[in-house]
Amino acid sequence: MLWDLLPSALRALIISTHLVTPPPAPEPPALEFQLRHHHGVAANSTNPRVIFADVPQAFHTSSQSIIQTRPVTIHRPSSFSAFNSARFRFRNPLDIEPLRWDAEEVPGPDYTRRDVLLQLAKMTHNSYYEPSNKEWYDLGEDWNNTFPFGWEPDAAGFRGHIFVSTDNSTVVISVKGTSTGLWEPSRTLDKLNDNLLFSCCCAKVGPTWTPVCPCAQGGGKCDEECVERSLVDESLFYPIGLNLYNNVTYMYPDANIWLIGHSLGGSLAALMGATFGAPVVAFETPADRLAARRLHLPTPPSTLHITHVFHTADPIPMGACTGVTSMCAIGGYALESRCHLGQRIVYDTITELGWAQDVRTHPIKVIIDQLLGKPWNATKTGPKPGDGGEREGDQPREGETRKGDPSGEDGHSGAGDYPELGEGDRSEGGEEGGDVWWWPRWPGGGKGGEEPEDGVDLNYVPPAVPEDDDCVDCYAWEYV
Repeated sequence: MLWDLLPSALRALIISTHLVTPPPAPEPPALEFQLRHHHGVAANSTNPRVIFADVPQAFHTSSQSIIQTRPVTIHRPSSFSAFNSARFRFRNPLDIEPLRWDAEEVPGPDYTRRDVLLQLAKMTHNSYYEPSNKEWYDLGEDWNNTFPFGWEPDAAGFRGHIFVSTDNSTVVISVKGTSTGLWEPSRTLDKLNDNLLFSCCCAKVGPTWTPVCPCAQGGGKCDEECVERSLVDESLFYPIGLNLYNNVTYMYPDANIWLIGHSLGGSLAALMGATFGAPVVAFETPADRLAARRLHLPTPPSTLHITHVFHTADPIPMGACTGVTSMCAIGGYALESRCHLGQRIVYDTITELGWAQDVRTHPIKVIIDQLLGKPWNATKTGPKPGDGGEREGDQPREGETRKGDPSGEDGHSGAGDYPELGEGDRSEGGEEGGDVWWWPRWPGGGKGGEEPEDGVDLNYVPPAVPEDDDCVDCYAWEYV
């Protein structure tokens, strides 16, 4: 045989090359972040503009927030002008020139790690508050030593914080979600954006509703072109977000930009991420694929750089807070969309923890304290590695009573705390305490609570899965 004719030294060399194990790939670097800027929008302006305020340099060196990264493939349009041209090509069906996308691998947040999601959730939570607020999360030593926001106290709209890595290689833009407090200056515009972006037809839920645009035609029909024209309204936060992103790229031209947010802020982050090809982690967001389609955002080859994190007991990202009797409708919100951009990480809190589906599980603080703040698979009753979240869960049993204001003491339904278990609610028979027949189990009163088992992965996160291909928004409406 030919093998036998080879010199023994050459044979030994060939064998050794097959036995040598290639060195492992280097672990992606961790990034250390500092709070550098606050951002907001000028109030009472017919031409909204983004306003920045810098955090003093003295506070940069003493604060840190370390986040592990992972490689993420993104697709960016060849140019922003080409992207805009493609957006408005729908008006000329004969113009079918495709938009060119440039693929690039960049370091993104490692969304497979609980500690990373927890840190990003805290950054997102802080977008609702000034650093001096008692609700502000410390992200490192001396993080509370910051100046107030860099826009007027009554700024009525898009706002948040900007974190920058110590080497200026990565910038994180954190976008505030909906504020519902009576005295919140952004309350009106937040609700307008919610109802424009996530309703099936101008928030026309019932005969007593005043729609946000005149597009419903009766009989379950909706003028889709009318809805699309309404989204060009300058009060919409999406174009303001584009302006913010462009300002940040001007300030940090060589930086990799991440986008994070909660609720409305998370959906805006996802829409901006779909526009610019930036990595996104969004928490508890209303489904945003319908808004992307109505804004005519060109679809990149992949949107898996956008990651949504939510749980099954929150009816808003599940698309279940609908109908005239829902808590969303009672509050004046028509959050009817169901399909998300990108991929989903779903915590099945209904099946695994016995939670009820309740809009009061929507605040980001529930995610921080009840999900990401505790090992997910560390109890005997919790999910084990390999189990994914489902869109539908088992119906919970009735359980403990509870009380409290779902908006929290600070008036932020988005960031506020959840009501605590307690006594004093009336049962069906009118007696104080006991089970309430119309109010099912509340977070904290379900399964779980045992000590972690030995050998569990304390950083385990349910696997990210792409949005279902057969997901359909607003199937009951006819668009004309």
